[in-house]
Amino acid sequence: MTIIVQKYGGSSMADVEKIGIVADKVVATRGRGHDVVVVVSAMGKTTDELIALAKRVAKEPHRRELDMLVTTGERVSMALLAIAIQSRGCDAISFTGSQSGIITNDRHFDARIIEVRPHRIEDELARGRVVIVAGYQGMSYKREITTLGRGGSDTTAVALAAALSAERCEIYSDVDGVYSADPRVVRDAVHLPELDLAMLQEMAESGAKVINAQAVEWARRQKITIVARKTSDTGNPPKQTIAREGGNRGTDERRARAVTAMDRVALGEFASADVPAVLDLLATLDVPLLDLMTCGERGACVIPLLNVPDWERRRSQLAARAGTKLALAEGAALVSVVGDGLGVPSAVARFTAVLAECRLTAPSLYAGPLRIGAAIPADRLGDVQRAMHAMFVSV
Repeated sequence: MTIIVQKYGGSSMADVEKIGIVADKVVATRGRGHDVVVVVSAMGKTTDELIALAKRVAKEPHRRELDMLVTTGERVSMALLAIAIQSRGCDAISFTGSQSGIITNDRHFDARIIEVRPHRIEDELARGRVVIVAGYQGMSYKREITTLGRGGSDTTAVALAAALSAERCEIYSDVDGVYSADPRVVRDAVHLPELDLAMLQEMAESGAKVINAQAVEWARRQKITIVARKTSDTGNPPKQTIAREGGNRGTDERRARAVTAMDRVALGEFASADVPAVLDLLATLDVPLLDLMTCGERGACVIPLLNVPDWERRRSQLAARAGTKLALAEGAALVSVVGDGLGVPSAVARFTAVLAECRLTAPSLYAGPLRIGAAIPADRLGDVQRAMHAMFVSV
């Protein structure tokens, strides 16, 4: 029997009724003759609520204890879904990330999977059971409970699909696939029925929220097909986005596929001679880095803050250790245009022209083959997204 891995996000698991809908979909997939592994997120906004609860106890709780706290959310979801599937006459069993054999590095709150040992899952599939796995979590080689960063349940699902040689990995959420921009911000955003995994990873890295970037990285490495669907879509076939190696990368002459946004970043500025010291300090303090640019005697970097729950503490540590070597600025956002062959002067000129029309100058701008990006004031993000989409994507 072929194996299908399905992942259901928090909105799909928000209440008992929705968990029942998910259970029906899982049982139907099993009834079509597939072995099924299901990865679940915490119910609704549980993770945000748990983090908020921790911050009522302490302004900046320790990352290890945050991991111990927030992983309880997925454990609730996995057990409830297993119970719901069992009540429908289908045998099921639930596992935590560590029970599933997901081994990570020793970082907390944004760990990376280094190995998957799915022996218990394989044993249960052989017994004819549906296996439910708590997403977003694993166990470090030091036997510590870790989490994989926001959207990490996607990574759990794709990593398991690779380890189990699954036919595909289906990602279910409250949207019916990937769009050329956030439809809540850009009204004429276009649905993308097919994408190349390299393009999807670039979109995810620069802020697109449909699929986690680390998950796409796993899919590219192991050549896993990702199918993004809306949980409530009952169409036959459903509206969806299929992402695979060598998928459609766009054919129009401008070659842009999407506009993405990251609404919370910090900007760092430093002397070019201090780049090694700054990078070493960021790594030591577990501070992520997205873009790094140097020109002449000056350099700049973009620091995404989504997976830095203790940024105030980290910022203070950076200031204390770097001194005048690193200047930090906040209140910024990142806007990007993603597509094929964008790293040409004409595309960059059009990008900067849009910024000029919006009366903005970017303190840092990145241009590569698949993406052009710039840091802008966070309060202008929506306007700039719409302008960029009109210039690069809209017909």
